[in-house]
Amino acid sequence: MRYLVSVLEPLGFTCHLLPWMDANNNIVHNLYARRGTESPNLCFAGHVDVVPVDEESSWSYPPFEGRIYNTSIWGRGAVDMKGAIAAFISAAADLNHKGSISVLLTGDEEGPATHGTIKVVEWLEQQKETIDFCIVGEPTSDEILGDTVKIGRRGSVSGLLTVKGTQGHVAYPHKAENPIPKMIKLLSTLDGIELDQGYLNFQPSNLELTSVNVNNYASNVIPELITANFNVRFNPTYTTLSLKQYLRDVLDAQDIVYNLEFNEGSDPFLTSEHPAIQHVIQSIQSIQKLTPQISTSGGTSDARFIRKIAPVVEIGLLNDTAHKVDEHVPIKDLEALARIYKMFINLYLNT
Repeated sequence: MRYLVSVLEPLGFTCHLLPWMDANNNIVHNLYARRGTESPNLCFAGHVDVVPVDEESSWSYPPFEGRIYNTSIWGRGAVDMKGAIAAFISAAADLNHKGSISVLLTGDEEGPATHGTIKVVEWLEQQKETIDFCIVGEPTSDEILGDTVKIGRRGSVSGLLTVKGTQGHVAYPHKAENPIPKMIKLLSTLDGIELDQGYLNFQPSNLELTSVNVNNYASNVIPELITANFNVRFNPTYTTLSLKQYLRDVLDAQDIVYNLEFNEGSDPFLTSEHPAIQHVIQSIQSIQKLTPQISTSGGTSDARFIRKIAPVVEIGLLNDTAHKVDEHVPIKDLEALARIYKMFINLYLNT
């Protein structure tokens, strides 16, 4: 973040470093920078934190060196999403424009996302800072740079399901109560439901079982407790609240005593019929000679927080190597993305 301040301030940006302490007493670093005071305020949002590397020995080049080899930059974060941050700053560097350009960056997107963008959004509201449109630089492209623009995301809710029994010896099952068959029935019920058949601009919602845990290593002991985790990615057929209630109703019908805890979750959102979307499409058509697919697919991103204060779309690099060993990005794609961003800024602010 300090490096970015050293880059942005000479370009005329007023920078605000916004650190927050999380529940584990770790400092989460965030940055909001703005050049200009007039409306409209066009914001670029992204994150500088990255997913873990795991075994560095599996990488062809040191994952935090930023090695340039074979016309690509190799390293963790090259795609997701420091490359897009560099492309946008490069695009904005020498532009004369009306209105304002701002940059919102967090260090807490790949993690809990509790003290990053969501906190910056609260700070912006307190400062009465208005964002008129936002581009998030997540790696949205699938096969060719620019082939996909995301104008919304499905919501996400995770659940922890617990069934309690009575521990006992397998030779005396009548003196115990095995929670495993009950959990199997509940999970079969969840796995078998069809949540919906899709929604305008959205694919069908899906529930996926992600883990089952007994923590029993003895084959002659009936366990006392079993837990299971699941996640639902859902379209606007539901809100977070209505989905949670529907799942409880489904489980209640099985007449099994259980406990279900949900995370806070996030609602789906859609940015539609905003004129800036056509500027994004026009920029991609001009630079890449293709018409992008308008999509709401994929996982969640910090766009879910920003959409509360501004219309938001996502456009960035190819996602093929994001979160993988040997993450890398062709330099030509970085240069092309910078040109796309630059044309969009001109179209949005100067026409």
